[in-house]
Amino acid sequence: MGSKQIAQETFDDAVQENITEFEMDPEEAVREAVQQFESQGVDLSNIVKAVRPPASENGQRQKHQILLTLDSLGNAVADSALAELPEQLSTFTAQCKEQLAFRYLAGQNGAYPVVFSACQLASGDRDLLLQAFSTLSALLDGQPDLLDAAGQELLLQVLRERREDAEMTLAGIRCVRHACLKHEQNRQDFVKGGILPLLTGAIVQHGNSADVVRTAASALRIMTFDDDIRVPFGHAHDHAKMIVLENDGLRVLIEAGKAFTDNSAVLSELCATLSRLSVRNEFCQEIVDLGGLNFMVTLLADCMEHPDVVKQVLSAIRAVAGNDDVKDAIVDAGATELIVLAISHHLGNPQICEQGCAALCMLALRKPENCGVIMEGGGALAALQAMKAHPREVAVQKQACMLIRNLVSRSRDFSQPILEMGAENLITEARAAHRDCDDVARAALRDLGCKVELRELWTGQKGSLAQ
Repeated sequence: MGSKQIAQETFDDAVQENITEFEMDPEEAVREAVQQFESQGVDLSNIVKAVRPPASENGQRQKHQILLTLDSLGNAVADSALAELPEQLSTFTAQCKEQLAFRYLAGQNGAYPVVFSACQLASGDRDLLLQAFSTLSALLDGQPDLLDAAGQELLLQVLRERREDAEMTLAGIRCVRHACLKHEQNRQDFVKGGILPLLTGAIVQHGNSADVVRTAASALRIMTFDDDIRVPFGHAHDHAKMIVLENDGLRVLIEAGKAFTDNSAVLSELCATLSRLSVRNEFCQEIVDLGGLNFMVTLLADCMEHPDVVKQVLSAIRAVAGNDDVKDAIVDAGATELIVLAISHHLGNPQICEQGCAALCMLALRKPENCGVIMEGGGALAALQAMKAHPREVAVQKQACMLIRNLVSRSRDFSQPILEMGAENLITEARAAHRDCDDVARAALRDLGCKVELRELWTGQKGSLAQ
């Protein structure tokens, strides 16, 4: 996708020119304009690709439909016409949800102050406030910059004052999620405003609501992201520690899972959040002590047919296996056989192959006994099959190479059986195909006892370094 940007006005003018100058029909004019700009490397993701209504008789330019809807909503808000608001909010929300370009155009034309005013107007009417929050959530999706301090305070206030109301809690948390994704400042502001206890509290209070538990767990996870490219250093690690140490986050999430043993969507979300919180050695151990490991292993066994769940569980096992004591507990719980089964069962899924190899790689690290269990369970063969199935997926190739290396680095007896499975050719091919694999592939070949050319990356030349 190109990085150049144009204004909506520029695109509309090009479409209009195609219609008037070249006598194209409207659909063809739009197609031609899209092709023209994309060929120049322009990013059109924020552009409404539709024909604007023709100018009125007095020559005044007409607006796109989303802006006409916004005008109607703005008039209803300005007149405090509560009776009109439900229909206007519903129409505007539906159009915002259609595509990012619509809500982006609305956001550029003053939609946020209108929607915020609608939320304030609706504060005395529960159903209307629910609808206004739904509109705010739709508008903020993909454009968190729109939310201001007053909006943050309104969301926090509603989540505090109406915490018994599951629907209102869900609507508020959805807004918070959209506002915090890829926006570090909003995350920090919400955390300072006290969002973390409100999120863990919502999971406890509405533990029977799948939607609330799933959305609140997702919001907690987003607070630990470091995905805002505008900020050199985020507070992801600090937020993860606060969730665990100050808000008992691990216990809350693991307990919540017990109510949803048949709901793979909720369990997948809880697992994903647990893996984001495994940032310290003692947190990994605490997850095991609280029954989180048994929860994960059972989940992997019961939901083997659900690839999304399998991927999240493997990722969580990989995360908690950062603790050496937990590695042993995972192997003792019989997880290695399930991980190998997951790779074999979902061999066509590169993400599962990657996470499965990565989890086995962590279990094998510094643990010769675990390497024996993995070899007996077919882990090396599964990793090589994954390499064969996904030759173009650098992440799969890399994790499989690292697993092979960990298996043989302290247990040279495994080298010959692994070589007989065809490892040398597969690793050599990975090294040739992917530059990022060069180091790990060379290390794996070396530890397997294969002949490897060792290069000096840096050499001194007359007082300077040359590569």
